[in-house]
Amino acid sequence: MKERKIVDPEYLLKEAPRERKFITGNEAVAEAIKRANIDIAIAYPITPQSEAMHLVGDLYAEGYVKDYYRGENELGVMSAAAGAALGGVRVFTATGGPGTLRAFEMFPCWAGMRLPIVCAFMCRGVNSPLTIQPDNIEIGWLMDTGMLIFHAENPQEVFDMLLQAYCIAEQPDVHVPIGVCMDGFFVTHTREIVEVTPDDEVLPPYDPSMSPIPTMDMESPPVRHMRDPFVMKSNYISYATHASWQQEVRAAADRARKHIARYMGNPIEVINPDAKLLVVASGSAAAQARVAVDMAKKEGIDAGLVKIKVLRPFPDKEIKSALKDAEAILVPEYNIVGWLAREIASRIDASKVFGGPRVFGGMTMPPEIIVGEMKKLARVVYR
Repeated sequence: MKERKIVDPEYLLKEAPRERKFITGNEAVAEAIKRANIDIAIAYPITPQSEAMHLVGDLYAEGYVKDYYRGENELGVMSAAAGAALGGVRVFTATGGPGTLRAFEMFPCWAGMRLPIVCAFMCRGVNSPLTIQPDNIEIGWLMDTGMLIFHAENPQEVFDMLLQAYCIAEQPDVHVPIGVCMDGFFVTHTREIVEVTPDDEVLPPYDPSMSPIPTMDMESPPVRHMRDPFVMKSNYISYATHASWQQEVRAAADRARKHIARYMGNPIEVINPDAKLLVVASGSAAAQARVAVDMAKKEGIDAGLVKIKVLRPFPDKEIKSALKDAEAILVPEYNIVGWLAREIASRIDASKVFGGPRVFGGMTMPPEIIVGEMKKLARVVYR
């Protein structure tokens, strides 16, 4: 392994000098992992993730990652990641689209085992007919696994969020997995300026003694559950044990809020908060909405943007505060079901929430489409 300097996480994230690189989102993944001081990366290729894990494999060959191997399929990879994390090491993996679905059983298992695994999700379509194109419907499913979920708008956020994820996930009062999601191709294969920290400075190593769950202890939950599964028992104690454990996993996510504030700052970003017409978006939709808000302003429409960076735990207080005076809320998304619009509508007056535009299956979302919907709402809001 290459000798490098271990530095304080807050210094690395907030104070370390940065070098500007013109790289893709997948390359930003590798740059982050290079500085994350991980013990093992486990990979199985799937478009649009393949390049990222290929580059992480190169890091192993160059001495930046302690161990690396390729699994036989996505479920095998995520199961192996669980085994490695149970053994007390820092783990990284990635998948997307059909790979997410094939591996899905393990994500709530990771959360239930209180494993601080960080997984990058390069989102793509999953429906038939087969597509490898951008579509983030899988994020809506991942949000109910017990994992924390971040959504990166661009390669810069990919780099930052992956490092921030380890700092947050490994807190003793959190210790649950984090999914760092990015929209396939729009982010993974788009080249932008990314400011990266020095590659000879890394996060402190993972300390398994700080885990709230003893490492591979066969007598304590959750490993004890697997050795002598409660599912085999039909009695109140078994029901209560499982129910209380699910509550604890969700409580851990709620406790993560203070650490998110410490390492990431505000989980939302607000532009022109006093506007009566607000666009709420995450990921690539937020990038397009930025342009749309500027375009609408030139046409005399006073609109604002609320970008959500952290989807789990959902920023309830911040969203309610940001939207309290809005008269119309537009939620553009890269999926057919409108999972973000559902989240917003469940927390405020749903009559103000207008889901759309929505594109899916690989279609793009030109800002003009968003502006068109904004004009319709503006006729009502500013009549």
